[in-house]
Formats: sequence, C-alpha cells, structure tokens
Amino acid sequence: MILTPRHPVRLLARLVLACALVNLTACGFLQREPTPVQTIPVPAGGGGAVPAPGSEGLARYGNPEFYDVMGKRYYPMKSARGYREQGIASWYGPDFHGKLTSTRETYDMYQMTGAHKLLPLPTWVEVTNLENGRKATLRVNDRGPFKDDRIIDLSYAAALALDVVKPGTARVEVRAIDSPADQAGTPGEVLQEPLAKMFVQVGAFGTLENAERLKSRLNPVFGAEVRILVDPPEGAQVYKVQLGPIRDVQHADRTVATLQSLGIAGHHFVND
Repeated sequence: MILTPRHPVRLLARLVLACALVNLTACGFLQREPTPVQTIPVPAGGGGAVPAPGSEGLARYGNPEFYDVMGKRYYPMKSARGYREQGIASWYGPDFHGKLTSTRETYDMYQMTGAHKLLPLPTWVEVTNLENGRKATLRVNDRGPFKDDRIIDLSYAAALALDVVKPGTARVEVRAIDSPADQAGTPGEVLQEPLAKMFVQVGAFGTLENAERLKSRLNPVFGAEVRILVDPPEGAQVYKVQLGPIRDVQHADRTVATLQSLGIAGHHFVND
C-alpha cells in the first residue's frame, strides 16, 4: 500500500497492533489452554528439563531470611544437609500451572518438582509414600503448603509417580539428597522392604517421670494410642511420648487438631 495524506494515522495504528501481537506471541502469552490432567499420560520420572541434583546453588529468589504467610512467620533453612522428615504430602496442579514459583521459575505440573515451607530453594529430595512404598526424586523450587501438618506439596507428575493424585494426600517421608548416587532407587520404583508405621511424637524427656506426666494428660483423650518409647534401650535414655500408629491422613489430621485444642503445638511425625 502506498502512503497517502488521508491514511497515515490509520496505517500507523495497524502497524503498532501487529507489532504488539508479535511481541505477545514471542513472550509466551498467547498459549493454548493446558489439556486436562486426566487425559495426559506422564512418565513416572517426569520430564528431563530440570538440572541434575547437586548441580546448582541457591536460587536468587525464594530464600529470604524470613517470610510471612497467613499471620505466621517462616525462617527458611540455610542448608538441607541431613534433612529427613515424615508427614503428610498434598499436590497442586492446574490452578497453578504456568504461574511463577518462589524461585521465579514457571510452574510446570508435568515436571518432577515440589513446594516446601523451609528447605533451601532449590533442594533435591527423595519422597517415599509410606502407604504404598513408592518413591520419587524431585526438585523443590516453591514454597508451601501452609497447612500445619502438611510437609510438602507435590507437582502433578510427582503425585502421579507416588500414586497420590486420586487420594489427594498421603503419608510420606522426605529426605534431602545431594546427587543421583545418593538415591536409593529410581523414581517411581516400588520398595521391597516392609513399610514402617508412623507415630506423632509430642515430647521427649530425660526422665521417665516427666514422660509419664504427659502420658497421663493425654490418656483421657487418646487412650491406648499413647505410648512411651525408651530410646536407646541402654545407656543415656530418652523417654519419648508418642501417639499412634497413624492409620491414614484423616487420622493424622484429627490427631494434630486434637493436640492443638489441648494447647500442644510441639509435635512431629516419626516412624516406628
């Protein structure tokens, strides 16, 4: 088209609109809606677009001295070395797919990733589903979940590998790892060893008298679920007051809620 005095403004507007559309496409804003979760098969090991364990340092974002969520302050760990914890896992998917994680990476629910309240970002962990023996290795690059007795949020791919998608939650153990050689097996592998029972530990004392005092307080509410574990059997002994064994996630939630109603905030999950 040849420019004439009658059309310069209209032509300029069309050119600006065309450039804007090109820029949007290049930036990834014009994308198709993600296919529903139920129709996409995902390999147990997830995709291969994330770095290998131990190959990266702390992320520029996501590791403040502290941060506040829903009126509670969290202090992220400086190091993940030696971290091992049991608790309840949940998972997050389509509602967050394509949004930014705490490290400012784009959340891809088809990658083997997860969210944790305190671990340094990123941290590689091995997660074992204590209800079926499945385990998976994933990269923690986000913060959450912010429910008291939830210790990790799994991506859809990780939840699929651990068979957590349908139930929504599961009892798990989370262990920080440094490298692939530190793994006990391959992602999604079913363990052959028997699964340990889970308990909620509410106190550990140097004297049996103090342990018995707490046990007496808990007995009217929990009855036969209360036990005192002497560890180790010999030497300088510690008397641990525990509740369980925990049968499922609902039992864990009820136990934690009851402890909170009794004003007992200090507790954590342990195995037998």
